Amino acid sequence: MRVLLTGAAGFVGRHLHRALADRGDYVTALDLKQAPNVSRYDALDFFRTNESPFDLAIHCAAIVGGRASIDGSPLGVATNLALDSWYMRWLVRSGTPRAVYFSSSAAYPVALQQPGDIHRLVETDIDYEQPGRPDATYGLAKLTGEQLCQYAEAEGTRMTVLRPFSGYGSDQDPAYPFPAFIRRARERQDPFEVWGSGDSTRDWIHIDDLVGATLAAVDQDVDGPVNLGWGRAVSFDELAGYVTQGAGYSPVIKHRGDAPQGVHHRVCDPKKMLAFYDPRVTLEEGIRRALAT
Repeated sequence: MRVLLTGAAGFVGRHLHRALADRGDYVTALDLKQAPNVSRYDALDFFRTNESPFDLAIHCAAIVGGRASIDGSPLGVATNLALDSWYMRWLVRSGTPRAVYFSSSAAYPVALQQPGDIHRLVETDIDYEQPGRPDATYGLAKLTGEQLCQYAEAEGTRMTVLRPFSGYGSDQDPAYPFPAFIRRARERQDPFEVWGSGDSTRDWIHIDDLVGATLAAVDQDVDGPVNLGWGRAVSFDELAGYVTQGAGYSPVIKHRGDAPQGVHHRVCDPKKMLAFYDPRVTLEEGIRRALAT
């Protein structure tokens, strides 16, 4: 297939680019910045001016940058609103028949992610008529993007909407929690710093499974929205324990209450994903791989 891939210089995009090329697909790679594997680096300009049809488009490009960026640069993150709207307009104008939109678990209402009992987020927890407040401008942009997907589909593009939870891997940007924890463990830091109270939870899914689930959704013509995650709640204190145990030491945990920490619980119900894809890389295996690189 002729595939347009946006965000090809990013974490998910790099891995998807490799997997698509391994399948024999011809990939045109876009991003918002220059990188060795990127054909063009102004995705916004491409969407505004290009009219070439592709067999499939996968849209990963977004400004994120970790929790500090989401909380500290809301207007920068809001650029995603323009990026997504021009992507949808390009899909319709070019006549591209099949497309993937990477949404996010941040699109879910923050009211469902508070301290107390864990609510495992299910796809129908987002009601487009009364969606609830998402997580910061990043979640707002993703929620808006999902709604725009409906308009693109009405114009003839078959859309797949994916909601990844906490994706991680060995080559992830160090601004994210998982690589930051791996670095501290390699340096055998003691005390070991954890942002927030340590008891907030996330649902970790390895990059190999994010890519595998994405390609399975394309191959099986899944529309979505679909959660991508394990449904396993792991606290940041537990993650620190797994990482430091894997590194062979047992430090004191130092909590930083002044650091950004986001919502308290963010864990999915993965039943819809499990109907077409079974994740393979456990968190323990992902930690082992990261510590070994």
